[in-house]
Order: sequence, then structure tokens, then C-alpha cells
Amino acid sequence: MFKTKLKNIRHFIFDVDGVLTNGSVTLMPNGEQIRVMNIKDGFALQHAVKKGYYIHIISGGTSEAVRERLSGLGIKSIHLGVSRKIEKYEGLRLEFDFTDDQVLYMGDDLPDYEVMNKVGIATCPANSAHEIKAISAYVSPISGGDGCVRDIIEQTLRLQDNWFDEDAMSW
Repeated sequence: MFKTKLKNIRHFIFDVDGVLTNGSVTLMPNGEQIRVMNIKDGFALQHAVKKGYYIHIISGGTSEAVRERLSGLGIKSIHLGVSRKIEKYEGLRLEFDFTDDQVLYMGDDLPDYEVMNKVGIATCPANSAHEIKAISAYVSPISGGDGCVRDIIEQTLRLQDNWFDEDAMSW
């Protein structure tokens, strides 16, 4: 059932902390908070953009370094500092004119719960909160920040014959 639903996916929505990062934050003496992202996730994100998929980021975090990194991968729909993710999701649905069944969402914790209950496919990293795992159609065997985003994008694009081709050979 899960794999069958991947055929409809045109929009990916990702949380940042705990999904694109491992959820850890390094605190610097100047107050800056440093996060680490996986390069394989980055490759998959930019490849999906090249292939015409929509990538949306909805995060409660406000790091401009995160915005810069994701923007550099070609992602235009980056929404940081979001306190109610369901409201942002509904706005994106109207703006981009998509249906719930065209959306795959990957989140890891309670702020993602409402949106994950609405989208076509809810997914999460291996180290997600129990409540999130319980509503996910797919729990990646990979933890947040370690390539779980690559895992789900690659599965989707492979199923749709959009993964390994000439576009994949260039970054």
C-alpha cells in the first residue's frame, strides 16, 4: 500500500530539526546555534528539484543558515519560525493547488502530528517520537540527519523512474 501511494507524490514536505538534522544543536559562545545536515540528503533534495518535484520546508526553527543551505539546493518554499504547521500546510495547499494525496510529509515530533494526519503519506525517521511513528505509513530505518530524507526521496523517484539518469550525474 505504501509503495503504491508513492506513485502520486509530487510534493515533499520536510521538517528540519530531527529530520534534516539529528536534532542536536551546538551552542556557540556568541549565541549562534549550529546544526549539521547530511550531504546525501542534500543531493537527493536538489535532484528532486531538478526533476520537477516541489520541496517545501516547514520548521519551527529560525536559523538563517538553514535557509541559506536549503536555498542553495534550489528549494524555494522554505518556511521557518512556523508555530502552527497545519496552518502553513493549508496555505501551501491553496498556493500550489495540490491535493493531500500528492504530498509526502516527513516529520519527527509532536508539532508535525496534525499535518501528518492530513497528507497522503506520513513518514518519519527511525528516531522519531512514538506518537509520530504510530501514524506513519513508513518509518525509515535511518535516523534524522543521517540520510532519512535521501531514503524517502530515492524510493519515490525510483518508483517513478526519475532517480538514476543523466540529471543524477551532475550536482
